[in-house]
Amino acid sequence: MIDIKFLRENPDIVKQNIKNKFQDEKLPLVDEVIELDEKSRKAKGQADALRAERNKISKQIGALMAQGKKEEAEETKKLVTERSAELAALEEQEKELQEKITSIMMTIPNIIDSSVPIGKDDSENVEIEKFGEPVIPDFEIPYHTEIMEKFNGIDLDAAGRVAGNGFYYLMGDIARLHSAIISYARDFMIDRGFTYCVPPFMIRSNVVTGVMSFAEMDAMMYKIEGEDLYLIGTSEHSMIGKFIDTIIKEDQLPKTMTSYSPCFRKEKGAHGIEERGVYRIHQFEKQEMIVVCKPEESQMWFDKLWQNTVDLFRSLDIPVRTLECCSGDLADLKVKSVDVEAWSPRQKKYFEVGSCSNLGDAQARRLKIRVDNGKGKYFAHTLNNTVVAPPRMLIAFLENNLNEDGTVNIPKVLQPYMGGKEKLQ
Repeated sequence: MIDIKFLRENPDIVKQNIKNKFQDEKLPLVDEVIELDEKSRKAKGQADALRAERNKISKQIGALMAQGKKEEAEETKKLVTERSAELAALEEQEKELQEKITSIMMTIPNIIDSSVPIGKDDSENVEIEKFGEPVIPDFEIPYHTEIMEKFNGIDLDAAGRVAGNGFYYLMGDIARLHSAIISYARDFMIDRGFTYCVPPFMIRSNVVTGVMSFAEMDAMMYKIEGEDLYLIGTSEHSMIGKFIDTIIKEDQLPKTMTSYSPCFRKEKGAHGIEERGVYRIHQFEKQEMIVVCKPEESQMWFDKLWQNTVDLFRSLDIPVRTLECCSGDLADLKVKSVDVEAWSPRQKKYFEVGSCSNLGDAQARRLKIRVDNGKGKYFAHTLNNTVVAPPRMLIAFLENNLNEDGTVNIPKVLQPYMGGKEKLQ
């Protein structure tokens, strides 16, 4: 959510930003919120004047009573009652106007960084850099579920009977590999100075609306019936929510944390043939990283975060590339975002395995996460990035480490987490 003062003083910049995100239907909202803001400030001014007048009159009552002028005092009391009624009406009007303003401001997209390429959707994202040499083996790579089935490592049919489509059973060495990757990613981030955390897996609605847009909320979140609780779609939600309505001393920044959680997502809409199996599912596990920092340091941390993911994948012998997300592919709260994509030898192309986002002060403004520098307070900047999200990451791992004889190589860094195994047989 952008600053109302910024919108008031720079409506043309806000409108151009909306156009850059190809959300022209939201253009009238800028003028509407300016009009509502003007009415709200006028109501506030009238209310302040009434309070001052009421207080002044109230003081006169005591003086009149002291002088024995009871009739005049009673008349003055009636005047105070009238002013109080007028004030209550103005306060109610002011409250209604503020609620309307907040509702609209929550739908106006954040101002994107000037470096973000302008484009309608993810087809116009821009490749930044490749890491590692993509390899296409001279033997056929089976579909990832076929590889898993040869190790008796997955059962989609049983999961379908138990929970429906979009769920899975992982078993044996494949399940162990899944857990090993999570454990390795946890230690990888701890070694880079991040504090490990296991957060709540459910959050209240005020946290949900603080960390994401209404469109994302509708497409992603599962609500607990009869409760003000939602299952998290990623641990970033509860990790950023940890700082809701807090004031952080500036010398305590940055807050750098890495968190494990299961994730639950509706995954609304059609997604295509390559999202069979375990590519796009309703439940998965993930290692995440988040940063709460000073505004002037957010770009530096943004670059560090996506580089962490690249380094982790390269340590597992998986080629990756980074893509700069274009304006139309950015969620409304994001200032800038980079996707990390892993190489798929079977598809002979890259596919997304993680996303790094700088949200500026949008989440902090919604959640009231402030920083005290001793001279005043300001909103922090928040960032998040996927460390690793199996089982999707298992697709890249199995395809890139598969041998012609059907065995799967286990990179040295992962072997301690797999009981010393060098290969899956």
